[in-house]
Amino acid sequence: MKVDEAVLKLLSLDPAKTTVSSHGGGGMSSASTSRISTELADGRTKNYFMKTGRGEDARVMFEGEHASLSAIHAAVPSLCPNSLGWGQFASNPATSFLVTDFLDLSGRASLLGGPSSSSSSAKHPRPPSLARKLAQLHSCPAPVPPGRDRPAYGFPVTTCCGDTPQDNGYADGWAEFYAERRLRFILGRSEASNGPDAELGRLVEATAGKVVPRLLGEGHLGGAEGIRPVVVHGDLWSGNASRGRVDGVAAFDEYGGVPQDVVFDPSACYAHSEYELGIMRMFGGFGAAFWREYHELVPKTEPVGEYEDRVRLYELYHHLNHHALFGGGYRSGAVSIMKDLVRKYGKG
Repeated sequence: MKVDEAVLKLLSLDPAKTTVSSHGGGGMSSASTSRISTELADGRTKNYFMKTGRGEDARVMFEGEHASLSAIHAAVPSLCPNSLGWGQFASNPATSFLVTDFLDLSGRASLLGGPSSSSSSAKHPRPPSLARKLAQLHSCPAPVPPGRDRPAYGFPVTTCCGDTPQDNGYADGWAEFYAERRLRFILGRSEASNGPDAELGRLVEATAGKVVPRLLGEGHLGGAEGIRPVVVHGDLWSGNASRGRVDGVAAFDEYGGVPQDVVFDPSACYAHSEYELGIMRMFGGFGAAFWREYHELVPKTEPVGEYEDRVRLYELYHHLNHHALFGGGYRSGAVSIMKDLVRKYGKG
């Protein structure tokens, strides 16, 4: 298979020494994934990972994934592969591509229970666990967006959670962002996919209008100090985390090149750190040791007594998103969460 000229130019590769072949991967339901292999001057082989897709949906998704990987990698270089660029094929501009470091997941093992099981040696220390890396990510403050004088909630480009292109327009307040850019937004996507639903609409409006201000409102969430936006992965279910390595990258080489806990297929935004935890709880797979280590490093936000309800509120978005994408039983999960939260916090 021939490597497109736009990809060769992006990576500065010699076409005579470069090949591309099919390779398993994830993300967009209609994306194809490939391995690019090139021979270096010293005779070694270097690999890259590429996603391709056709149409506007692919273009939007790859732009968002590039920005997401770049933001995460800048904060914690060993947490995800770095994105090297995205664009359109020179031979077929309707086809978009994304190229990243090649993340070798061969021989991967379960990592979600707690501290990293990668061994240490006299020469190299044990690499940090997923809990520690995620805590580092969630401690990295968001940058100040152009035209603003302080960090805000949102993201500079659209990102896709599954196949859903999300509204990441900036907001100064977290409650406003979550109510408008997540709950009310995804209700619109659900109605477009599944048709009007009076009960669902009423519950989403009650949740966005009453529960969200009550649990996430400024002056309440985080106590007197409040909260600050940090970068989150945004779609961190257990299928988007594993153990792997990237050859030739300092953040992996300093630990002897052994596989480390990594994440991929992100849908990043600048958010409340606990927003990350909703989908992690929804599908499970992260054990008690993981949660214990993570919260030793990132304590639960005040009021701690409302932590479980906040995580359920954040989980709600993913039930609604899955309902918008797939229909079926995800509606009942969303309705159950909203009824409980509205009953508890929706008075007044």
